[in-house]
Amino acid sequence: MSDLSQYTSLRVGGPAKNFVEVSTEAEIVAALLAAGDSPILILGGGTNILVSDSGFEGTVIRISNNAIKAEVDACSGATLTIGAGENWDSFVETTIAKGFAGLETLSGIPGTVGAAPIQNIGAYGHEVSEFITRVRTFDRIEKKIRTFTNQECEFSYRSSKFKLERDRFVILDVAFQLRIGEMSTGIVYEELAKELAIAVGEKSAVTAVRAATLKLRGIKGMLINPDDHDAWSAGSFFTNPIISAEEAANLPADAPRWPQAGGQVKTSAAWLMEHAGVHKGDSVSGARISTKHVLALTNSGTATAADIATLAKEARKKVFEKYGITLEPEVNLVGINLQ
Repeated sequence: MSDLSQYTSLRVGGPAKNFVEVSTEAEIVAALLAAGDSPILILGGGTNILVSDSGFEGTVIRISNNAIKAEVDACSGATLTIGAGENWDSFVETTIAKGFAGLETLSGIPGTVGAAPIQNIGAYGHEVSEFITRVRTFDRIEKKIRTFTNQECEFSYRSSKFKLERDRFVILDVAFQLRIGEMSTGIVYEELAKELAIAVGEKSAVTAVRAATLKLRGIKGMLINPDDHDAWSAGSFFTNPIISAEEAANLPADAPRWPQAGGQVKTSAAWLMEHAGVHKGDSVSGARISTKHVLALTNSGTATAADIATLAKEARKKVFEKYGITLEPEVNLVGINLQ
């Protein structure tokens, strides 16, 4: 049995009962059909997942299909179709090198193209759902290929139809619509604008935006780096809570507030943690809050999945006790319960 710790960025996780590596669409479908109705776990980059120390009692399918097809029209822009197993940041780098704009603020996010729509990944004011036109999947119930338009993907903050029905739909490839050009749209995130030395709302060269984004992520330990234990993480462990206006009104005046649809308010998980007594460097055995960013739970070298789960539980407890808000995990928990 394959030990899953060697395939995850947290470097924890027990054995898989069955482990299959696939690199073509035909191999993906064959592996899914062979698994039948038994439990499966799709593994791409392994960068947004916490697997229990007992492992996974089913079939783990590690996907590495990475074919890229591009159709360019001077009026409508570029449509790119990418295999689910392609490394996300390599894809972003390729789009910029080819003169396409749109994904530059999503530079440096670990993982694969196939994971991007599941989580509706986002950073610095943009989400991947802004650029996806369709997603092709294999439906494990109907045992056939199904294609979803952007609207049918049911995208929301760090979620989608594919996250809500993770055991049913397995993503095969994703199509993106990008602009042709060397300039970004207006930068909406203050931290990024400051790094670019421009005002919020101004544009910049996509190459400069990518470089600035990578620099900021590196400072926070949010880039893959095997030599930095702060990067032995799954990225942001918790999502930013979306709460009611009444709940937001009860927060301290300096708590971040971003208006959302339906009168709701998004606040900062990192702010809540820091003001509830969760500190950078806090640890449980080998698990540690990153010394660079409080939202990243890391493996300092000897952590178990249980250690990381305990650290997450302690952080959630402190936030709930002080603010009455329950932090929800952004990472995919396999055999782990934070309750």
